[in-house]
Amino acid sequence: MATLVPLSAVDPALVEALLDEAFGADRHARTAYRIREGAHWLEGLSFAALDEDDYLAGSIQLWPCALATPDGKGHPLIMVGPVAVMPALQGEGYGKALMGAALGAIDAMAQGDRPPLPQVMIGDQEYYGRWGFTAEHTGGWHCPGPYDPARLLLRCENPGILPAQGMLGPWAG
Repeated sequence: MATLVPLSAVDPALVEALLDEAFGADRHARTAYRIREGAHWLEGLSFAALDEDDYLAGSIQLWPCALATPDGKGHPLIMVGPVAVMPALQGEGYGKALMGAALGAIDAMAQGDRPPLPQVMIGDQEYYGRWGFTAEHTGGWHCPGPYDPARLLLRCENPGILPAQGMLGPWAG
């Protein structure tokens, strides 16, 4: 089935063409792009899926971002997405393989009693819930643009470490 490779091994123009095909040329206007504005995807956590003929079938990018509290304190997070699969190949398991690779890489970063950074995404809880993403703890969070609060999802071993309110945006580091 899919061969997974680091996203850095794929021509960036091919990735951009895949994203346009999967999400449309107007994808840059989406709120997720505002959240990660100015950041570069995380190379060790971002992957590409190649089909049996070694053509690009899908990709997943993970990004540094932060939840800023009303008093300005930033809490680092990892933003998952976009998860993109060529429309003709959707439903064939590429997205699941990409999610498994990315989240497995994140989970491998845990050290002793220190869990990995919490992950956030804008997506369908019915689909992404299988990996532990939920909107249960993001009700007081906001995004820099329009979004459906039910689609603002968090994956975190201990959500109590995060503030109940805040604005998502780029990680200023």
